[in-house]
Amino acid sequence: MPRTDASLPGGVRLSDVLSVTLLAASYPVERVRQVLADTGRESKRERALPATVMVYYVMALAVYMQVSYEEILHLVVDTFNGLRRRRSLIKVPAKSSIAEARERLGPDPVRLLSEQMVHPIATQKTRGAFYRGWRLVSLDGSTLDVGDTDANVSEIGRPGVSRGGGSAFPKLRFCTLLENGTHVLFGAEPGPYATGETTLARRVVNRLASGMLCLADRNFYGYQLWTRAARTGADLLWRVKGDALLPCEKRLPDGSYLSTIYASAKNRRSRTDGTPVRVIEFRLTGEGAPNDTLYRLITTIVDHRAAPALELAAVYSDRWEIETALDEFKTHLRGRGIVLRSKTPQGVYQEFWGFVLAHHAIRCIMHDAALKVDLDPDRLSYTHTLHAIRRHMLQLVDTPPSVPHQEVQ
Repeated sequence: MPRTDASLPGGVRLSDVLSVTLLAASYPVERVRQVLADTGRESKRERALPATVMVYYVMALAVYMQVSYEEILHLVVDTFNGLRRRRSLIKVPAKSSIAEARERLGPDPVRLLSEQMVHPIATQKTRGAFYRGWRLVSLDGSTLDVGDTDANVSEIGRPGVSRGGGSAFPKLRFCTLLENGTHVLFGAEPGPYATGETTLARRVVNRLASGMLCLADRNFYGYQLWTRAARTGADLLWRVKGDALLPCEKRLPDGSYLSTIYASAKNRRSRTDGTPVRVIEFRLTGEGAPNDTLYRLITTIVDHRAAPALELAAVYSDRWEIETALDEFKTHLRGRGIVLRSKTPQGVYQEFWGFVLAHHAIRCIMHDAALKVDLDPDRLSYTHTLHAIRRHMLQLVDTPPSVPHQEVQ
């Protein structure tokens, strides 16, 4: 990627220059400075690479996974240099200085920015985002390959393989929520490979809220996680395994039935401290459907009139939206066959949060575009949007917009 030099009028703000781009459109520079102050990572003195620049740099790393560290920094620094009136220009230092600046920044500011700003964005006008007033969200987990260094292997770990040794790369495990209608991933929690998805999910479900209907696969069901998620006020629609004990206590007109789940076999025998649920059982039919597979769903929505069983069975199929979103996150944004490039665990976590922020920014752009033409955001191509954003960011550095004259601090 060739280097481009900015020639921007002095005294403009970063949010003015990048207001329609991936970065500052979603994460204004003022908010970035605040999270740096909140985490104690703001630059105490004038450095070659100020902390504010490095936050945007970490996000840019996610957008340009196939580009070198230095060239990405050129893009970010050239933009900042066009904003600094009567002040010394930032220079792109040696590669070792980039690593030092990332280490000074650490993962905490990028994580805090994600926690504060990555959230569901659908409005009542967003097509495909709601079912009878519930905001549809899904819960799932996955892994990302990370750099094969001793530090990453030691702290993050790698899965074993059937013939001894381990996989080619260490793997970072993560769990996340998805807003189905917009493909926004939020509430993400990363951890070492040895950490189970349900363990990470205990923190993730805290981001659920009243008015949401959360879908999850059978691997997540457990009494403790179910009740923890339900306490948030969200409604749940989770698949359970075929051997789950769910005796019919009352058959409902739509074919579903009421049952009770318990924390332990002892509680079940004494019928104490139970939690009521509604059970929906169905089999898929038609060409390509699994042979005689019984699907068992449980839900907190015990009133069948509020959400009929047939409708909920159809709604559950929407859970597969998270598979598509994770493919966007892991394959299209990161790049097929590319691993996270950080050589230290702290760098890996920092890079992970940069990915979360970048994916959210892209999805915000796509959602805004879909609203303007009254389309379901799923109808827009994520890959096309990502390529357009990459081209547009480069063009903006060469072609500055007309902006008011303001001082950069």
